[in-house]
Amino acid sequence: MNSGLRGQVVVVTGASGGIGAAIARGFAAEGARLVLHYHKGGERVRALQRQLAGNETLAVPADLTRESGAQRLLAAASKRFGRVDTLIANAGAWEVRDVPLHRMSLTQWRRTMDGILTTAFLSTREFLRLVARQKRGNAVLIASTAAVFGEANHADYASGKAALAYGLTRSLKNELARLAPHTRQYCGGRINCLCPGWTVVPRLAARLGDAKMIRKVAATMALPQLARPEDIAHAAVFLASDLLARHITGQTLVIAGGMEGRLLWTADEIDPRLV
Repeated sequence: MNSGLRGQVVVVTGASGGIGAAIARGFAAEGARLVLHYHKGGERVRALQRQLAGNETLAVPADLTRESGAQRLLAAASKRFGRVDTLIANAGAWEVRDVPLHRMSLTQWRRTMDGILTTAFLSTREFLRLVARQKRGNAVLIASTAAVFGEANHADYASGKAALAYGLTRSLKNELARLAPHTRQYCGGRINCLCPGWTVVPRLAARLGDAKMIRKVAATMALPQLARPEDIAHAAVFLASDLLARHITGQTLVIAGGMEGRLLWTADEIDPRLV
């Protein structure tokens, strides 16, 4: 199926992470030209560039919690390629420790909100400024199932991701459609959001070895297995395609095997070797 993404310019923030790298590979398979953002994962992004040697790529380091960082990222993309067709706002932050709200410091709260909301705000704002000139463009925000179900001991993360999945996505669908209006030949500017659930990525490696935890998590899913990064990438590619998703905007798609906020399986029905 033709996605129409060949030659398109896609900016992926947080491309050094497991999901970000998979998204980059997904767009590369469609022939897109890629701008790979990273903050501290330079070695991982350079390794990713080597994997994508058949595609034109640009690696850009930037602290997206700062206006100058977001401006530098989009300016570098525009200078190299002349335009940006798609923004994948994937960069984020997650405190690995379990911290209940009554014990959470203001420092942690602000750090998480900066890592999730400020990075998305600044990178999306700079992208929209390009869209206003181009009269074309679409975006995909990466949130989390924590936005839908909450996440005890990670209320900061859940709150930030919920803001992306609902308030920001649903507001920007109306703004973006005016910045890039539809024509007979163009569907109009679009923005959507993905909410991945538990996904097999390096930062979860320690937890993935805990069979009891895996059983507990998978028992809430109709499809009792964890997502692979490629599952998220395929959805991002679909939503970024003006051909495949031309009439889809302002939507939040949960990719979590039919997860619900209740047990769907008993523990002895889950084989941790298969998830």
